[in-house]
Amino acid sequence: MHPSRVRILTSSLLLLIPFMLHAQDETSRSVAGGGITVPGWSGKVDASEEKAGKTVNDAKFSKEGDAIQIVTGPATTYWNPANKASGDYTVSATFNEPKYMDLNSHPHPYGIVIAGNDMGTANQSYLYCAAYGNGNFIVRGFGPDPFQMNGRREENAAIHKAAGPGQPVTQEIAMSVKGDKVSCIINGTVVGTYDRAALVVPGKLKSTDGVYGIRAAHNTDIIVSNLQMK
Repeated sequence: MHPSRVRILTSSLLLLIPFMLHAQDETSRSVAGGGITVPGWSGKVDASEEKAGKTVNDAKFSKEGDAIQIVTGPATTYWNPANKASGDYTVSATFNEPKYMDLNSHPHPYGIVIAGNDMGTANQSYLYCAAYGNGNFIVRGFGPDPFQMNGRREENAAIHKAAGPGQPVTQEIAMSVKGDKVSCIINGTVVGTYDRAALVVPGKLKSTDGVYGIRAAHNTDIIVSNLQMK
């Protein structure tokens, strides 16, 4: 092979290494002592996690004083069927990641879930707004197949950044339904707003009314407090 072609091939392989490492890290761990131990709450792992044999018992959802600690495991959505919202409302909570990237080699998101319908079934639908500890966010849903409303891992100056791996980072995350708009709000700033008409359609949401809850991506450790609906 000509030397120039060897150099090109070598450079291409070097560029692929980060992506290969990222892919290897996508395997969800199993958490010792996992399961849901907070009364009234339920959860469901993503369909892709189910195909890999994971269940809610591979993640941990427990009380931490007045707060909730979530350690994953597979990417999981949690809800209490008694927590319902309709009409115009805002659901919010404080999310603390005590040790940023402690269980992973790249940032993973966590946030608020709204508009949950048929939860726990193969036909469930919901929308979530989630933050990453590096200043990015994502607005995504399932209807029941996944759909996305913003650019993947979009950055916004309002989102807090951890000082580095192992350092704490806290986000105030909310989702608001008002009139014909649905907004994702992080640390008091609206980072994304979407038309209700673009969300309540076949393949996305059945309604913006429904159950609200919490979403944690795989291999995360977070403490959630002050979950409320207004």
